[in-house]
Amino acid sequence: MTARLADIAAQAGVSEATVSRVLNGKPGVASTTRESVLAALDVLGYERPVKLRRRSAGLVGLITPELENPIFPALAQVIGQALTRQGYTPVLATQTPGGSTEDELTEMLVDRGVSGIIFVSGLHADTTADMQRYEKLRAQGVPFVLVDGFSPQVRAPFISPDDRAAMQLAVTHLVSLGHTRIGLALGPRRFVPVLRKIEGFVKAVRDQLGLSEQQIESELIQHSLYTLEGGQAAASALMDRGCTAVVCASDMMALGAIRAARQRGLEVPDDISVVGFDDSPLIAFTDPPLTTVRKPVPAMGQAAVRTLLEEIGGTPAPHSEFVFMPELVVRGSTAAGPLHGSP
Repeated sequence: MTARLADIAAQAGVSEATVSRVLNGKPGVASTTRESVLAALDVLGYERPVKLRRRSAGLVGLITPELENPIFPALAQVIGQALTRQGYTPVLATQTPGGSTEDELTEMLVDRGVSGIIFVSGLHADTTADMQRYEKLRAQGVPFVLVDGFSPQVRAPFISPDDRAAMQLAVTHLVSLGHTRIGLALGPRRFVPVLRKIEGFVKAVRDQLGLSEQQIESELIQHSLYTLEGGQAAASALMDRGCTAVVCASDMMALGAIRAARQRGLEVPDDISVVGFDDSPLIAFTDPPLTTVRKPVPAMGQAAVRTLLEEIGGTPAPHSEFVFMPELVVRGSTAAGPLHGSP
Protein backbone atom coordinates (compact mmCIF):
# COMPACT_ATOMS: atom_id res chain seq x y z
CA MET A 1 0.00 0.00 0.00
CA THR A 2 2.86 2.38 0.92
CA ALA A 3 4.55 1.73 -2.45
CA ARG A 4 1.27 2.45 -4.19
CA LEU A 5 0.79 5.71 -2.24
CA ALA A 6 4.31 6.78 -3.21
CA ASP A 7 3.64 6.05 -6.91
CA ILE A 8 0.38 8.00 -6.90
CA ALA A 9 1.91 10.90 -4.98
CA ALA A 10 4.83 11.12 -7.43
CA GLN A 11 2.48 10.98 -10.43
CA ALA A 12 0.14 13.66 -9.00
CA GLY A 13 2.93 15.87 -7.64
CA VAL A 14 1.53 15.87 -4.10
CA SER A 15 2.42 14.34 -0.73
CA GLU A 16 1.52 10.81 0.32
CA ALA A 17 -0.58 12.28 3.13
CA THR A 18 -2.66 14.19 0.58
CA VAL A 19 -3.16 11.02 -1.49
CA SER A 20 -4.30 9.21 1.66
CA ARG A 21 -6.82 11.98 2.45
CA VAL A 22 -8.27 11.81 -1.07
CA LEU A 23 -8.51 8.00 -1.09
CA ASN A 24 -10.26 8.01 2.28
CA GLY A 25 -12.68 10.78 1.24
CA LYS A 26 -11.42 13.18 3.93
CA PRO A 27 -12.15 16.92 3.66
CA GLY A 28 -9.57 19.70 3.44
CA VAL A 29 -8.23 18.92 -0.06
CA ALA A 30 -8.63 21.43 -2.89
CA SER A 31 -10.84 20.14 -5.73
CA THR A 32 -8.02 20.58 -8.31
CA THR A 33 -5.66 18.54 -6.10
CA ARG A 34 -8.34 15.87 -5.63
CA GLU A 35 -8.78 15.67 -9.43
CA SER A 36 -4.99 15.36 -9.90
CA VAL A 37 -4.86 12.41 -7.49
CA LEU A 38 -7.82 10.68 -9.16
CA ALA A 39 -6.25 11.27 -12.59
CA ALA A 40 -2.99 9.74 -11.30
CA LEU A 41 -4.95 6.67 -10.19
CA ASP A 42 -6.40 6.33 -13.68
CA VAL A 43 -3.05 6.82 -15.42
CA LEU A 44 -1.32 4.22 -13.23
CA GLY A 45 -4.14 1.73 -13.79
CA TYR A 46 -5.41 1.60 -10.18
CA GLU A 47 -9.12 1.16 -9.51
CA ARG A 48 -10.78 4.17 -7.91
CA PRO A 49 -12.26 3.40 -4.48
CA VAL A 50 -15.96 2.63 -4.92
CA LYS A 51 -17.11 5.72 -2.98
CA LEU A 52 -15.03 7.97 -5.26
CA ARG A 53 -16.33 6.60 -8.56
CA ARG A 54 -18.48 9.04 -10.44
CA ARG A 55 -21.95 7.70 -11.01
CA SER A 56 -22.56 7.28 -14.75
CA ALA A 57 -24.94 9.80 -16.26
CA GLY A 58 -26.26 6.91 -18.34
CA LEU A 59 -25.40 4.47 -21.10
CA VAL A 60 -24.85 5.54 -24.71
CA GLY A 61 -24.86 2.91 -27.44
CA LEU A 62 -22.37 2.96 -30.30
CA ILE A 63 -23.23 0.65 -33.21
CA THR A 64 -20.47 -0.06 -35.76
CA PRO A 65 -20.56 -2.39 -38.77
CA GLU A 66 -17.31 -4.23 -37.93
CA LEU A 67 -13.95 -3.75 -36.24
CA GLU A 68 -11.60 -5.31 -38.81
CA ASN A 69 -11.09 -2.01 -40.59
CA PRO A 70 -8.94 -0.04 -38.08
CA ILE A 71 -10.84 3.20 -38.81
CA PHE A 72 -13.85 1.89 -36.82
CA PRO A 73 -11.93 1.14 -33.57
CA ALA A 74 -10.23 4.55 -33.98
CA LEU A 75 -13.60 6.30 -34.22
CA ALA A 76 -15.02 4.18 -31.36
CA GLN A 77 -12.09 5.22 -29.16
CA VAL A 78 -12.63 8.94 -29.84
CA ILE A 79 -16.37 8.64 -29.19
CA GLY A 80 -15.86 6.47 -26.09
CA GLN A 81 -13.37 8.91 -24.54
CA ALA A 82 -15.58 11.92 -25.29
CA LEU A 83 -18.60 10.19 -23.70
CA THR A 84 -16.61 9.14 -20.63
CA ARG A 85 -15.39 12.71 -20.12
CA GLN A 86 -19.02 13.81 -20.05
CA GLY A 87 -19.91 11.18 -17.46
CA TYR A 88 -21.60 8.69 -19.80
CA THR A 89 -20.74 5.02 -20.19
CA PRO A 90 -20.23 3.93 -23.81
CA VAL A 91 -21.60 0.55 -24.88
CA LEU A 92 -19.98 -0.75 -28.07
CA ALA A 93 -22.22 -2.97 -30.19
CA THR A 94 -20.66 -4.46 -33.33
CA GLN A 95 -22.36 -6.20 -36.20
CA THR A 96 -20.68 -9.38 -37.37
CA PRO A 97 -21.48 -11.52 -40.40
CA GLY A 98 -24.11 -14.04 -39.31
CA GLY A 99 -24.42 -12.27 -35.95
CA SER A 100 -26.69 -9.54 -34.65
CA THR A 101 -28.21 -7.10 -37.13
CA GLU A 102 -28.36 -3.35 -36.61
CA ASP A 103 -32.06 -3.65 -35.67
CA GLU A 104 -31.34 -6.36 -33.08
CA LEU A 105 -28.50 -4.36 -31.56
CA THR A 106 -30.70 -1.25 -31.46
CA GLU A 107 -33.47 -3.18 -29.69
CA MET A 108 -30.98 -4.60 -27.18
CA LEU A 109 -29.65 -1.11 -26.38
CA VAL A 110 -33.15 0.39 -26.07
CA ASP A 111 -34.16 -2.48 -23.73
CA ARG A 112 -31.19 -1.56 -21.52
CA GLY A 113 -32.43 2.01 -21.25
CA VAL A 114 -29.64 3.79 -23.12
CA SER A 115 -29.75 7.59 -23.10
CA GLY A 116 -28.96 7.72 -26.82
CA ILE A 117 -27.34 5.87 -29.74
CA ILE A 118 -24.63 6.78 -32.25
CA PHE A 119 -24.82 4.81 -35.52
CA VAL A 120 -21.61 4.55 -37.59
CA SER A 121 -21.83 3.51 -41.26
CA GLY A 122 -25.18 1.87 -40.62
CA LEU A 123 -28.27 1.25 -42.71
CA HIS A 124 -28.74 5.03 -42.94
CA ALA A 125 -25.87 4.93 -45.46
CA ASP A 126 -27.61 2.29 -47.61
CA THR A 127 -29.89 3.84 -50.24
CA THR A 128 -31.85 0.56 -50.52
CA ALA A 129 -32.65 0.27 -46.79
CA ASP A 130 -36.00 1.14 -45.20
CA MET A 131 -35.50 4.36 -43.21
CA GLN A 132 -38.72 3.82 -41.19
CA ARG A 133 -36.64 2.04 -38.53
CA TYR A 134 -35.17 5.40 -37.50
CA GLU A 135 -38.58 7.06 -37.30
CA LYS A 136 -39.72 4.23 -35.01
CA LEU A 137 -36.67 4.83 -32.81
CA ARG A 138 -37.49 8.55 -32.66
CA ALA A 139 -41.08 7.68 -31.69
CA GLN A 140 -39.67 5.68 -28.76
CA GLY A 141 -38.02 8.88 -27.54
CA VAL A 142 -34.43 7.68 -28.03
CA PRO A 143 -32.07 10.44 -29.28
CA PHE A 144 -29.61 9.35 -31.97
CA VAL A 145 -26.91 10.68 -34.30
CA LEU A 146 -25.85 9.13 -37.63
CA VAL A 147 -22.21 9.05 -38.79
CA ASP A 148 -21.04 8.38 -42.38
CA GLY A 149 -24.14 8.42 -44.54
CA PHE A 150 -27.17 10.56 -45.25
CA SER A 151 -30.87 10.20 -45.98
CA PRO A 152 -33.29 13.10 -46.45
CA GLN A 153 -36.01 10.80 -45.05
CA VAL A 154 -34.45 10.68 -41.56
CA ARG A 155 -34.96 13.59 -39.17
CA ALA A 156 -31.70 13.46 -37.26
CA PRO A 157 -28.24 15.07 -37.19
CA PHE A 158 -25.72 13.49 -39.60
CA ILE A 159 -21.91 13.67 -39.28
CA SER A 160 -19.94 13.06 -42.51
CA PRO A 161 -16.57 13.63 -44.14
CA ASP A 162 -16.67 15.53 -47.43
CA ASP A 163 -16.32 12.53 -49.76
CA ARG A 164 -16.48 14.65 -52.92
CA ALA A 165 -13.67 16.92 -51.69
CA ALA A 166 -11.63 13.83 -50.76
CA MET A 167 -11.67 12.64 -54.36
CA GLN A 168 -10.83 16.14 -55.61
CA LEU A 169 -7.74 16.13 -53.37
CA ALA A 170 -6.60 12.68 -54.52
CA VAL A 171 -7.13 13.30 -58.25
CA THR A 172 -5.49 16.76 -58.15
CA HIS A 173 -2.43 15.23 -56.45
CA LEU A 174 -2.11 12.44 -59.04
CA VAL A 175 -2.67 14.76 -62.02
CA SER A 176 0.06 17.06 -60.67
CA LEU A 177 2.40 14.05 -60.76
CA GLY A 178 1.60 13.52 -64.44
CA HIS A 179 -0.90 10.66 -64.24
CA THR A 180 -3.54 10.74 -66.98
CA ARG A 181 -5.09 7.30 -66.42
CA ILE A 182 -6.42 7.27 -62.85
CA GLY A 183 -8.76 4.57 -61.53
CA LEU A 184 -11.13 4.53 -58.56
CA ALA A 185 -11.66 1.37 -56.46
CA LEU A 186 -14.58 1.48 -54.07
CA GLY A 187 -17.41 -0.44 -52.40
CA PRO A 188 -20.94 -1.29 -53.55
CA ARG A 189 -22.81 1.47 -55.35
CA ARG A 190 -25.82 1.50 -53.04
CA PHE A 191 -23.95 3.32 -50.25
CA VAL A 192 -24.15 7.12 -49.96
CA PRO A 193 -20.39 7.65 -49.34
CA VAL A 194 -19.68 5.59 -52.48
CA LEU A 195 -22.07 7.66 -54.62
CA ARG A 196 -20.52 10.88 -53.30
CA LYS A 197 -16.98 9.68 -53.98
CA ILE A 198 -18.00 8.79 -57.54
CA GLU A 199 -19.47 12.29 -58.01
CA GLY A 200 -16.29 13.94 -56.75
CA PHE A 201 -14.04 11.64 -58.78
CA VAL A 202 -15.99 12.07 -62.04
CA LYS A 203 -16.01 15.86 -61.69
CA ALA A 204 -12.29 16.07 -60.86
CA VAL A 205 -11.21 13.76 -63.73
CA ARG A 206 -13.56 15.47 -66.21
CA ASP A 207 -12.37 18.97 -65.22
CA GLN A 208 -8.66 18.14 -65.04
CA LEU A 209 -8.21 15.52 -67.76
CA GLY A 210 -11.10 16.32 -70.10
CA LEU A 211 -12.57 12.80 -70.17
CA SER A 212 -16.31 12.28 -70.68
CA GLU A 213 -18.49 11.17 -67.80
CA GLN A 214 -19.45 8.02 -69.69
CA GLN A 215 -15.80 7.10 -70.30
CA ILE A 216 -14.90 7.67 -66.65
CA GLU A 217 -17.85 5.60 -65.39
CA SER A 218 -17.23 2.68 -67.76
CA GLU A 219 -13.41 2.51 -67.74
CA LEU A 220 -12.04 4.08 -64.57
CA ILE A 221 -14.42 3.06 -61.78
CA GLN A 222 -14.43 -0.43 -60.26
CA HIS A 223 -16.79 -1.57 -57.50
CA SER A 224 -15.72 -4.26 -55.05
CA LEU A 225 -15.73 -4.91 -51.29
CA TYR A 226 -14.21 -2.73 -48.57
CA THR A 227 -11.56 -5.33 -47.78
CA LEU A 228 -7.95 -6.04 -48.68
CA GLU A 229 -9.12 -8.73 -51.11
CA GLY A 230 -11.70 -6.35 -52.56
CA GLY A 231 -9.04 -3.71 -53.17
CA GLN A 232 -6.80 -6.31 -54.78
CA ALA A 233 -9.53 -7.43 -57.20
CA ALA A 234 -10.61 -3.88 -58.09
CA ALA A 235 -7.05 -2.61 -58.61
CA SER A 236 -6.25 -5.62 -60.76
CA ALA A 237 -9.20 -4.82 -63.03
CA LEU A 238 -8.16 -1.16 -63.24
CA MET A 239 -4.55 -2.07 -64.08
CA ASP A 240 -5.88 -4.29 -66.87
CA ARG A 241 -7.45 -1.11 -68.27
CA GLY A 242 -4.13 0.73 -68.25
CA CYS A 243 -4.42 2.76 -65.04
CA THR A 244 -1.09 4.05 -63.72
CA ALA A 245 -2.65 5.28 -60.47
CA VAL A 246 -5.48 3.95 -58.30
CA VAL A 247 -7.49 5.88 -55.72
CA CYS A 248 -9.05 3.55 -53.13
CA ALA A 249 -12.06 4.29 -50.94
CA SER A 250 -10.37 2.81 -47.85
CA ASP A 251 -6.83 2.15 -46.66
CA MET A 252 -7.61 -1.59 -46.48
CA MET A 253 -8.49 -1.55 -50.19
CA ALA A 254 -5.30 0.41 -50.89
CA LEU A 255 -3.19 -2.30 -49.20
CA GLY A 256 -4.94 -4.79 -51.48
CA ALA A 257 -4.09 -2.61 -54.50
CA ILE A 258 -0.41 -2.65 -53.50
CA ARG A 259 -0.57 -6.43 -53.22
CA ALA A 260 -2.16 -6.65 -56.71
CA ALA A 261 0.67 -4.54 -58.16
CA ARG A 262 3.35 -6.71 -56.53
CA GLN A 263 1.76 -9.89 -57.83
CA ARG A 264 2.32 -8.48 -61.32
CA GLY A 265 5.95 -7.68 -60.54
CA LEU A 266 5.20 -3.94 -60.41
CA GLU A 267 6.75 -1.52 -57.93
CA VAL A 268 4.72 1.00 -55.91
CA PRO A 269 5.14 3.90 -56.57
CA ASP A 270 7.64 3.54 -59.47
CA ASP A 271 5.25 1.65 -61.76
CA ILE A 272 1.89 2.47 -60.20
CA SER A 273 0.74 5.02 -57.60
CA VAL A 274 -1.81 4.16 -54.89
CA VAL A 275 -3.87 6.54 -52.72
CA GLY A 276 -5.94 5.36 -49.75
CA PHE A 277 -8.75 6.91 -47.74
CA ASP A 278 -9.11 7.13 -43.91
CA ASP A 279 -5.50 7.39 -42.64
CA SER A 280 -6.16 4.49 -40.29
CA PRO A 281 -3.82 3.92 -37.33
CA LEU A 282 -0.45 2.38 -38.38
CA ILE A 283 -1.04 3.14 -42.07
CA ALA A 284 1.98 5.49 -42.07
CA PHE A 285 4.16 2.43 -41.35
CA THR A 286 3.19 0.24 -44.31
CA ASP A 287 5.65 -0.53 -47.09
CA PRO A 288 5.67 1.91 -48.77
CA PRO A 289 4.06 4.35 -46.30
CA LEU A 290 0.62 5.04 -47.77
CA THR A 291 -0.40 8.34 -49.33
CA THR A 292 -3.99 8.74 -48.19
CA VAL A 293 -6.83 11.17 -47.64
CA ARG A 294 -7.19 11.59 -43.89
CA LYS A 295 -10.70 11.28 -42.52
CA PRO A 296 -11.12 13.85 -39.71
CA VAL A 297 -11.91 11.17 -37.10
CA PRO A 298 -11.26 13.18 -33.89
CA ALA A 299 -13.40 16.12 -35.05
CA MET A 300 -16.17 13.83 -36.33
CA GLY A 301 -16.23 11.69 -33.17
CA GLN A 302 -16.32 14.68 -30.83
CA ALA A 303 -19.04 16.35 -32.94
CA ALA A 304 -21.13 13.17 -32.82
CA VAL A 305 -20.95 13.12 -29.02
CA ARG A 306 -21.58 16.85 -28.63
CA THR A 307 -24.59 16.66 -30.96
CA LEU A 308 -26.02 13.60 -29.20
CA LEU A 309 -25.66 15.21 -25.77
CA GLU A 310 -27.54 18.26 -27.04
CA GLU A 311 -30.31 15.92 -28.19
CA ILE A 312 -30.31 14.16 -24.81
CA GLY A 313 -30.34 17.54 -23.03
CA GLY A 314 -33.46 18.63 -24.87
CA THR A 315 -31.81 21.24 -27.11
CA PRO A 316 -31.56 19.25 -30.33
CA ALA A 317 -29.17 20.28 -33.06
CA PRO A 318 -30.76 21.12 -36.40
CA HIS A 319 -31.72 18.02 -38.35
CA SER A 320 -29.07 18.56 -40.96
CA GLU A 321 -25.66 17.27 -41.98
CA PHE A 322 -22.40 18.45 -40.44
CA VAL A 323 -19.69 17.93 -43.08
CA PHE A 324 -15.99 17.74 -42.13
CA MET A 325 -13.14 18.50 -44.50
CA PRO A 326 -10.57 15.72 -45.10
CA GLU A 327 -6.90 16.39 -45.88
CA LEU A 328 -4.38 14.78 -48.21
CA VAL A 329 -1.40 13.15 -46.48
CA VAL A 330 1.38 12.55 -49.02
CA ARG A 331 3.73 9.67 -48.20
CA GLY A 332 5.59 7.10 -50.25
CA SER A 333 2.98 5.30 -52.36
CA THR A 334 2.62 8.02 -55.01
CA ALA A 335 5.20 9.28 -57.50
CA ALA A 336 5.55 10.77 -60.98
CA GLY A 337 3.47 9.14 -63.70
CA PRO A 338 5.14 7.10 -66.46
CA LEU A 339 5.15 10.01 -68.92
CA HIS A 340 7.18 12.09 -66.48
CA GLY A 341 9.75 9.36 -66.19
CA SER A 342 11.15 7.98 -62.97
CA PRO A 343 13.44 10.21 -60.94
